[in-house]
Formats: sequence, C-alpha cells, structure tokens
Amino acid sequence: MDALFAIAGRDFVISVSDTSNARSIVRMKKNYDKTYKLSSHTLMSACGESGDIANFSEYIQGNVRLYSVRNSQDLSPSETANFIRNELASSLRSRNPYNVNMLVAGVDRNTGESSLYRIDYLAAMSKVPFAAHGYCAHFVYSVMDHEYKEDITLEQGFAIVKKCLTVLKERFIVDFPGFTIKVISSSGIREYSTNDI
Repeated sequence: MDALFAIAGRDFVISVSDTSNARSIVRMKKNYDKTYKLSSHTLMSACGESGDIANFSEYIQGNVRLYSVRNSQDLSPSETANFIRNELASSLRSRNPYNVNMLVAGVDRNTGESSLYRIDYLAAMSKVPFAAHGYCAHFVYSVMDHEYKEDITLEQGFAIVKKCLTVLKERFIVDFPGFTIKVISSSGIREYSTNDI
C-alpha cells in the first residue's frame, strides 16, 4: 500500500511519499520516511518489500557516498540513476533479486537542471517529467498528466501535489497517516509539511 510520486520542474523536483510501513492488513509504523538522501542534491524514494528496501537502499547510499569520498565529487543524478539501475539489473540475474521500485530525483550541480528517473523492480529506467509508484499511481497519474506543463514553477508544482493528495484522500480506500514532501533544488534538499504547501 505504498504511495510515491514526484514532479520535476526546470530547476527543482518535488518528491512525495506516504509515511506508512504496512504489510498485508497490519500497519507496523506510521512515521516511516521512504526517502534516502544520496547526496546534497540527489534523493531516492523507494517502495516494495520492507527488507529489500532497507538492504538495497542502504547499499546504494553507502556506495554513492563511497564514490564521493574516493573521487572528491558527487555523482550527478543521471549517473546515480544509471548506477542504481545497473545494480538492480545485476541483482535481478542473481538468486536474490530485490523487489524495489524507486524514484530518483535530483538537480545537477553543474548545469542546474533537474531530473527525475523512474526505476522499477525489473530495472527498467526512464527519465520522466513526473512519475508514481504504488497503488497511488492509479489515481495521481491522471491528475499529473492533466495539470503538468513544461517549466512549471514551484508554486504550480505544489498546486499539483495538493490536487493529487486530495484525489487520494477522496477516492482511495486506504487512508494514509501522512506524507513526506521534499523539494530538491540547487540549494539542496528541503522538507515541507502538507500544511506548508
């Protein structure tokens, strides 16, 4: 019952994820952050099996930081997404594949351009202007497709997020306890509450 979605503007990405950690009919935690800071300007959101998310995300986080330390520079969002896709593809061909779906969002520190990558558990990756994973995708894709325009401002992005959250609240049978909203921009990663937008 995961909900992840994100919207990319020219120089920012808004990432939204629910805060529930559930399995079957049991909610184990209601303040779970499904995002992982990979660098000062790159964020990964993950959903899927809880154990796989923890193992794979910590592995990726550690290796991206190791690269930064060894080379004295961070990977760009594009390089990070390709590294993640390659690691997921390698695990898919092993005896222990990870059941993890991800959104990788970031802003390139050199060009200032934002990028959003959608990666599924089969290691299919695509660069997209907006994306969603989980059951929420059935509801929010239509809103984002209708409302999204190129070069949207942060305020317009927040307006789309509000509409998506309203649709989820009105139409989806699951009532999420809350959402984590993070904005990745040239100044770094900043967290917002649903009341702030």
